Amino acid sequence: MKAKLKYIALTLIVVFNFSFTQKENDGFKFRNQTNQAFGYGEKLEYRVHYGWINAAKITIRVDDTAVVVNDRPTYHIVAQGKTNRSFDWMYNVRDRFETYVDTTGIAPLKYFKTVKEDKYTDTDLVYYHHDKKKLQGLKKNMDMPEYVQDIVSGTYYARTIDFSDAYIGKTYPLDIYLDQKIYNLKFKYLGIETIKSDFGKVRCIKLRPQLVVDRVFKDEDDMTIWVTDDKNRLPVRVQTDIWVGSLKVDLTSYSGLENPFDSKL
Repeated sequence: MKAKLKYIALTLIVVFNFSFTQKENDGFKFRNQTNQAFGYGEKLEYRVHYGWINAAKITIRVDDTAVVVNDRPTYHIVAQGKTNRSFDWMYNVRDRFETYVDTTGIAPLKYFKTVKEDKYTDTDLVYYHHDKKKLQGLKKNMDMPEYVQDIVSGTYYARTIDFSDAYIGKTYPLDIYLDQKIYNLKFKYLGIETIKSDFGKVRCIKLRPQLVVDRVFKDEDDMTIWVTDDKNRLPVRVQTDIWVGSLKVDLTSYSGLENPFDSKL
């Protein structure tokens, strides 16, 4: 209840302290980004291993219906991560990220996060104005590239990309907002690979995102992602090195998929 009231208060502060509008200006039209990968009601659950330890769980869910943000329908996507009780003594995590993704442009209109990672805590609230290339935040207003993403919306946008003309080493640009900074990043296509998963063998597209080197990641090439080689583009596995070890994230359950899980062998 306290978290909900804090969220409402932060939203009101932003709304009443800034005069931007999300409505399209004359001459500006949102891009039409084809999306066959995901839809309303999708739910994904993941297991996080720290070395050999079953350390945490991640749940990502798209609301069952559209949420309107300043007259535009959005996918409301909530990603939550928390360490298991048996791991809390070592490193306690309670993170929640929310993004509201325009259903036409597959770009975020609003982003909210509350993070608690051991002794580190942070809260952020942002509105994106793609027509003005302006970002309106609780902590800071900024110029931004058109169609900038946050870390959750960027994952869903990447799922909509057509890789039919991809070749090994081809890169795709992806501008990311994170903690009052804009990062001009990219991710690399590494080919097709079959992996063993909780669902048996799965044929995957292998990708390598460029990371932001910070308090978590020590090298920009330390993460690899495997997504299903079918219309869903489900992230099935993530492997990454961090400052204090390595993490492996595996998909454990799914529901509400937009398409059949055709890449299972």
